[in-house]
Amino acid sequence: MPSNPPKSSLLVHRINGSNSITAAAAFAAGNNNNSSAMSGQKQAQKRFPLTCAVQVPDAVSRQHTHVIGPNQCCSAVVQQIGAPVSTVWSVVRRFDNPQAYKHFVKSCHVVVGDGDVGTLREVHVISGLPAENSTERLEILDDERHVLSFSVIGGDHRLSNYRSVTTLHPSPSGTGTVVLESYVVDIPPGNTKEDTCVFVDTIVRCNLQSLAQIAENAAGHNRPSA
Repeated sequence: MPSNPPKSSLLVHRINGSNSITAAAAFAAGNNNNSSAMSGQKQAQKRFPLTCAVQVPDAVSRQHTHVIGPNQCCSAVVQQIGAPVSTVWSVVRRFDNPQAYKHFVKSCHVVVGDGDVGTLREVHVISGLPAENSTERLEILDDERHVLSFSVIGGDHRLSNYRSVTTLHPSPSGTGTVVLESYVVDIPPGNTKEDTCVFVDTIVRCNLQSLAQIAENAAGHNRPSA
Protein backbone atom coordinates (compact mmCIF):
# COMPACT_ATOMS: atom_id res chain seq x y z
CA MET A 1 0.00 0.00 0.00
CA PRO A 2 1.32 3.48 -0.75
CA SER A 3 2.12 5.68 2.21
CA ASN A 4 -0.54 8.08 3.38
CA PRO A 5 -0.50 11.36 1.47
CA PRO A 6 0.95 14.38 3.28
CA LYS A 7 -1.31 16.67 5.25
CA SER A 8 -2.66 19.62 3.34
CA SER A 9 -0.62 22.79 3.32
CA LEU A 10 -1.13 26.20 1.83
CA LEU A 11 1.02 29.00 0.43
CA VAL A 12 0.10 32.49 -0.70
CA HIS A 13 2.05 34.34 -3.38
CA ARG A 14 1.43 37.78 -4.77
CA ILE A 15 3.12 40.21 -7.07
CA ASN A 16 2.44 43.14 -4.76
CA GLY A 17 3.90 44.23 -1.43
CA SER A 18 3.97 42.68 2.04
CA ASN A 19 0.99 41.60 4.11
CA SER A 20 -0.98 44.09 6.18
CA ILE A 21 -3.18 42.90 9.03
CA THR A 22 -5.48 45.86 8.52
CA ALA A 23 -5.84 45.55 4.77
CA ALA A 24 -9.00 43.44 4.76
CA ALA A 25 -10.73 45.90 7.07
CA ALA A 26 -9.54 48.80 4.96
CA PHE A 27 -10.93 47.11 1.87
CA ALA A 28 -14.37 46.70 3.44
CA ALA A 29 -14.38 50.31 4.64
CA GLY A 30 -13.23 51.82 1.35
CA ASN A 31 -15.18 53.69 -1.27
CA ASN A 32 -18.31 51.74 -2.26
CA ASN A 33 -18.03 52.69 -5.91
CA ASN A 34 -16.85 49.51 -7.64
CA SER A 35 -16.41 50.95 -11.10
CA SER A 36 -12.97 50.64 -12.69
CA ALA A 37 -11.00 53.79 -13.48
CA MET A 38 -7.85 53.15 -15.48
CA SER A 39 -5.18 55.63 -14.37
CA GLY A 40 -3.02 57.28 -17.04
CA GLN A 41 -2.10 55.59 -20.27
CA LYS A 42 -0.03 52.73 -18.85
CA GLN A 43 -0.03 49.56 -20.90
CA ALA A 44 -1.26 46.25 -19.55
CA GLN A 45 1.37 43.66 -18.68
CA LYS A 46 1.39 39.88 -18.61
CA ARG A 47 2.39 38.51 -15.22
CA PHE A 48 2.63 35.14 -13.53
CA PRO A 49 1.81 35.66 -9.83
CA LEU A 50 4.05 32.96 -8.37
CA THR A 51 7.57 32.99 -7.01
CA CYS A 52 10.27 30.67 -8.29
CA ALA A 53 10.09 28.80 -4.96
CA VAL A 54 6.95 27.04 -6.17
CA GLN A 55 7.59 24.20 -8.58
CA VAL A 56 4.78 24.28 -11.15
CA PRO A 57 4.74 22.41 -14.48
CA ASP A 58 5.06 24.68 -17.51
CA ALA A 59 1.65 23.61 -18.82
CA VAL A 60 0.11 24.70 -15.51
CA SER A 61 2.01 27.98 -15.22
CA ARG A 62 0.78 29.06 -18.64
CA GLN A 63 -2.79 28.86 -17.36
CA HIS A 64 -1.94 31.39 -14.64
CA THR A 65 -0.34 34.08 -16.78
CA HIS A 66 -2.68 37.07 -16.47
CA VAL A 67 -2.87 40.34 -18.35
CA ILE A 68 -2.70 43.00 -15.63
CA GLY A 69 -3.96 46.54 -16.20
CA PRO A 70 -2.50 49.61 -14.46
CA ASN A 71 -5.30 49.67 -11.86
CA GLN A 72 -5.41 45.93 -11.19
CA CYS A 73 -3.73 43.45 -8.89
CA CYS A 74 -2.97 39.77 -9.22
CA SER A 75 -2.22 37.05 -6.69
CA ALA A 76 -2.30 33.29 -6.24
CA VAL A 77 -2.85 30.72 -3.52
CA VAL A 78 -1.38 27.22 -3.55
CA GLN A 79 -3.00 24.40 -1.58
CA GLN A 80 -1.58 20.91 -1.27
CA ILE A 81 -4.24 18.28 -0.62
CA GLY A 82 -3.79 14.70 0.53
CA ALA A 83 -6.28 13.27 -1.96
CA PRO A 84 -6.13 12.15 -5.62
CA VAL A 85 -6.67 14.68 -8.39
CA SER A 86 -9.85 12.87 -9.47
CA THR A 87 -11.39 13.30 -6.02
CA VAL A 88 -10.53 16.99 -5.78
CA TRP A 89 -11.61 17.71 -9.35
CA SER A 90 -15.03 16.13 -8.78
CA VAL A 91 -15.70 18.96 -6.30
CA VAL A 92 -13.99 21.83 -8.12
CA ARG A 93 -15.56 21.22 -11.54
CA ARG A 94 -19.14 21.71 -10.25
CA PHE A 95 -19.69 25.26 -11.46
CA ASP A 96 -23.32 24.92 -10.38
CA ASN A 97 -22.40 24.07 -6.78
CA PRO A 98 -19.60 26.32 -5.47
CA GLN A 99 -21.12 26.28 -1.99
CA ALA A 100 -19.97 22.66 -1.66
CA TYR A 101 -16.65 24.06 -0.43
CA LYS A 102 -16.91 27.86 -0.61
CA HIS A 103 -18.40 28.70 2.77
CA PHE A 104 -18.91 32.38 1.92
CA VAL A 105 -21.46 31.35 -0.72
CA LYS A 106 -25.02 31.13 0.60
CA SER A 107 -26.66 29.94 -2.61
CA CYS A 108 -26.04 29.52 -6.32
CA HIS A 109 -28.44 29.31 -9.24
CA VAL A 110 -27.56 28.63 -12.88
CA VAL A 111 -29.38 31.23 -14.96
CA VAL A 112 -28.04 30.39 -18.44
CA GLY A 113 -26.49 27.20 -19.77
CA ASP A 114 -26.07 23.62 -18.63
CA GLY A 115 -22.58 23.61 -17.13
CA ASP A 116 -20.55 24.02 -20.30
CA VAL A 117 -18.32 27.00 -21.10
CA GLY A 118 -20.47 30.13 -21.26
CA THR A 119 -22.78 29.04 -18.44
CA LEU A 120 -23.88 31.89 -16.17
CA ARG A 121 -24.54 31.51 -12.46
CA GLU A 122 -25.90 33.91 -9.86
CA VAL A 123 -24.16 33.61 -6.52
CA HIS A 124 -25.45 35.04 -3.24
CA VAL A 125 -22.96 35.45 -0.42
CA ILE A 126 -23.38 35.33 3.34
CA SER A 127 -23.92 38.52 5.32
CA GLY A 128 -20.90 40.35 6.69
CA LEU A 129 -19.05 40.74 3.39
CA PRO A 130 -18.98 43.95 1.32
CA ALA A 131 -21.13 42.22 -1.31
CA GLU A 132 -24.54 40.65 -1.78
CA ASN A 133 -24.45 38.78 -5.08
CA SER A 134 -22.48 38.32 -8.26
CA THR A 135 -23.13 37.07 -11.76
CA GLU A 136 -20.34 34.79 -12.97
CA ARG A 137 -19.51 33.21 -16.34
CA LEU A 138 -17.71 29.92 -16.85
CA GLU A 139 -14.74 30.64 -19.13
CA ILE A 140 -12.80 27.35 -19.07
CA LEU A 141 -13.78 23.83 -18.04
CA ASP A 142 -11.09 21.37 -19.09
CA ASP A 143 -11.66 17.89 -17.65
CA GLU A 144 -8.47 16.56 -19.22
CA ARG A 145 -6.08 19.22 -17.92
CA HIS A 146 -8.15 19.94 -14.77
CA VAL A 147 -8.57 23.65 -15.37
CA LEU A 148 -11.54 25.81 -14.38
CA SER A 149 -11.81 29.55 -14.94
CA PHE A 150 -14.64 31.98 -14.35
CA SER A 151 -15.14 35.74 -14.54
CA VAL A 152 -17.44 38.05 -12.61
CA ILE A 153 -19.58 40.03 -15.05
CA GLY A 154 -22.14 41.68 -12.79
CA GLY A 155 -23.77 41.92 -9.39
CA ASP A 156 -23.60 43.92 -6.17
CA HIS A 157 -19.98 43.65 -5.05
CA ARG A 158 -16.62 45.41 -5.15
CA LEU A 159 -14.63 42.98 -7.32
CA SER A 160 -14.91 44.49 -10.78
CA ASN A 161 -13.36 42.60 -13.70
CA TYR A 162 -12.50 39.66 -11.46
CA ARG A 163 -11.21 36.59 -13.24
CA SER A 164 -10.08 33.41 -11.52
CA VAL A 165 -8.18 30.37 -12.80
CA THR A 166 -7.96 27.15 -10.80
CA THR A 167 -5.73 24.24 -11.81
CA LEU A 168 -5.05 20.82 -10.31
CA HIS A 169 -2.01 18.64 -10.85
CA PRO A 170 -0.49 15.67 -9.00
CA SER A 171 1.83 16.44 -6.11
CA PRO A 172 5.53 15.53 -6.56
CA SER A 173 5.02 12.47 -4.35
CA GLY A 174 2.23 11.27 -6.63
CA THR A 175 -0.11 10.64 -3.70
CA GLY A 176 -1.84 13.99 -3.51
CA THR A 177 -2.97 17.06 -5.42
CA VAL A 178 -1.60 20.58 -5.81
CA VAL A 179 -4.35 23.15 -6.30
CA LEU A 180 -3.35 26.54 -7.64
CA GLU A 181 -5.88 29.38 -7.80
CA SER A 182 -4.86 32.72 -9.24
CA TYR A 183 -6.88 35.82 -10.00
CA VAL A 184 -6.76 39.32 -11.41
CA VAL A 185 -9.14 42.06 -10.27
CA ASP A 186 -9.59 45.83 -10.38
CA ILE A 187 -8.44 47.80 -7.35
CA PRO A 188 -11.54 49.60 -6.04
CA PRO A 189 -11.35 53.36 -5.58
CA GLY A 190 -10.21 54.18 -2.06
CA ASN A 191 -8.19 50.97 -1.69
CA THR A 192 -4.62 49.91 -2.40
CA LYS A 193 -3.24 46.83 -4.14
CA GLU A 194 -2.35 45.47 -0.72
CA ASP A 195 -5.87 46.00 0.66
CA THR A 196 -7.41 44.26 -2.31
CA CYS A 197 -5.04 41.30 -2.43
CA VAL A 198 -5.21 40.61 1.29
CA PHE A 199 -9.01 40.67 1.16
CA VAL A 200 -9.29 38.34 -1.85
CA ASP A 201 -6.43 36.09 -0.70
CA THR A 202 -8.25 35.55 2.59
CA ILE A 203 -11.39 34.36 0.83
CA VAL A 204 -9.50 32.12 -1.62
CA ARG A 205 -7.40 30.68 1.20
CA CYS A 206 -10.48 29.78 3.24
CA ASN A 207 -12.11 28.20 0.20
CA LEU A 208 -9.09 26.01 -0.58
CA GLN A 209 -8.65 24.94 3.02
CA SER A 210 -12.30 23.88 3.02
CA LEU A 211 -11.75 22.04 -0.28
CA ALA A 212 -8.79 20.20 1.24
CA GLN A 213 -10.84 19.05 4.21
CA ILE A 214 -13.72 17.84 2.05
CA ALA A 215 -11.49 16.03 -0.47
CA GLU A 216 -9.31 14.40 2.18
CA ASN A 217 -12.37 13.19 4.07
CA ALA A 218 -13.78 11.73 0.84
CA ALA A 219 -10.47 10.08 0.02
CA GLY A 220 -10.32 8.57 3.50
CA HIS A 221 -13.76 7.07 3.14
CA ASN A 222 -12.87 5.63 -0.27
CA ARG A 223 -9.46 4.26 0.74
CA PRO A 224 -9.51 0.46 1.14
CA SER A 225 -8.77 -0.92 4.58
CA ALA A 226 -5.36 -2.43 5.21
